[in-house]
Amino acid sequence: MSTLDTTRAELALVVLYLNKAEARDKICRAIQYGSKFLSNGQPGTAQNVDKNTSLARKVFRLFKFVNDLHSLISPVPQGTPLPLVLLGKSKNALLSTFLFLDQIVWLSRSGIYKNKESAELMGRISLYCWMGSSICTTLVEIGELGRLSASMKKLEKDLKNSDKYQNEEYRAKLQKSNDRSLALVKAAMDIVVAVGLLQLAPKKVTPRVTGAFGFVSSLISCYQLLPSPAKAKAN
Repeated sequence: MSTLDTTRAELALVVLYLNKAEARDKICRAIQYGSKFLSNGQPGTAQNVDKNTSLARKVFRLFKFVNDLHSLISPVPQGTPLPLVLLGKSKNALLSTFLFLDQIVWLSRSGIYKNKESAELMGRISLYCWMGSSICTTLVEIGELGRLSASMKKLEKDLKNSDKYQNEEYRAKLQKSNDRSLALVKAAMDIVVAVGLLQLAPKKVTPRVTGAFGFVSSLISCYQLLPSPAKAKAN
């Protein structure tokens, strides 16, 4: 492959990535929390960037609550334990509520919705919903990782006379385990971010701590949305 072909392939990946509204949202999220980390809650340019980016991101999330509402009423994979099903559905319900209420916060900050006290209350409720959804996600990922670990151990026993890393099924399970581990880390960090935004522990979870956790969580989200080279070629 020539240098030009390589460049085209790399640019195709970038285009595919930036064509996703979700990817642009997460890039803005990284800017938002990076600015929060730099400002540490103090007035100035960084805090202005934080506030303006936060408001801009809400536009990307308009009507996004429908996605989780659809997931809420969709059937779950057969064999999923009931506790994980309930946690997953609770996560969808909480996240959908958060995204719906967040639209009202946007309307208020845009000057369309005039009841400031009501908007502030709904904004706080929405953050509690987001924290709850992150807690549910954390528990779901822990449960799914436990299930994956058990199935991988069983497969290892079946493959004891061969190289497990040459087995396609084992490699797929290993990749899924890595993906879920990363999702677990992100969900746990988002809980800390929610605690910071709600100011539930202001002495420990300062704006700088909130910004740092939010920035790393955003980078993880950006990484999770990266397209594979195969998808780029197909497009």
